[in-house]
Amino acid sequence: MAIALDTKLSQGVQKAAQEAGLAVLDGVVSSGFNGAPTEKYTLALPSAPEKTLQLELGVGFDLANPVCSKPVHTFLLEVAQRLRNPRPDVYVTLGGLPMSMSGWQWPFHLSTSGADTYIVHGDTKLEDGKTPADQQLKAKVSASMTVTFAEVVPAPEQIFAESFIYNAVRKILDQGQIELTKSGNRQPVPVTTRYYSAKQGRFIFNDTDEQQRADFLAAKVYWASGILGGGEPVWIADPRDAQYLNTTVESLKKTAEALAGEGILKLDPKFEFAASTEPLMSHHGEYEERMAEALAFTRPTFNEEMRGGHTNM
Repeated sequence: MAIALDTKLSQGVQKAAQEAGLAVLDGVVSSGFNGAPTEKYTLALPSAPEKTLQLELGVGFDLANPVCSKPVHTFLLEVAQRLRNPRPDVYVTLGGLPMSMSGWQWPFHLSTSGADTYIVHGDTKLEDGKTPADQQLKAKVSASMTVTFAEVVPAPEQIFAESFIYNAVRKILDQGQIELTKSGNRQPVPVTTRYYSAKQGRFIFNDTDEQQRADFLAAKVYWASGILGGGEPVWIADPRDAQYLNTTVESLKKTAEALAGEGILKLDPKFEFAASTEPLMSHHGEYEERMAEALAFTRPTFNEEMRGGHTNM
């Protein structure tokens, strides 16, 4: 479908989206956090226009650049797969927190504080399937990378950075270094070289074993399919999850196959998507408990003790 925005970039985005099986529902001129001009697009599957994801690019982004063309195509193909999820914006942490990502203002911008860093802002919210939207626990995030570290990223754009930023947010949540509240100031998520192996040329967020990956996939299907998705299948072969778990998509498929053999998941013939089952949903109490424990881990116990007067200061 045609959109009102008619620029060289918008023409390239529409062409690339179509090649990935996507429709561009809308395109508007916008601006990033620092006021730099951007173009923002709403992407959807033609068969399901009610589910959307956003793509925001700096106006100077060159889709024709050979460095960009292949990553753009790969990114959009993955977007098309995530849009088949009942909630394309939802991700699960190793600790068992179902989180949505929204409101990210791309691309990165240089810090206004004078620090030698690039910054991108966004929100992450706890999606437990029962809390009203205006009562959800959330964190306003300020993700940063140093100018030196930025050299490993082809461009400070969403297409190149979204995966490692979302995974860094999940990692920081696992470490209890983000507090989820009903309101609050932006909290830092530093992306440093500790998450990147220069020798291997890739990001590494966690070292997981087979059991951890099985637990992760079961939790993902429990929350994203069973609780938030009405039992609809979710993409379990997501390269973003593979990066987060330091594994491969093929390994995730094999793990999912084993879980399906136990009746925990219901897999599609290609081992790409999985839906929840009654045996999985019967563990409701365990997943609620894991979520509560992971949530408690994010609370600043030092501050709570001070509020309660339990301090020698």
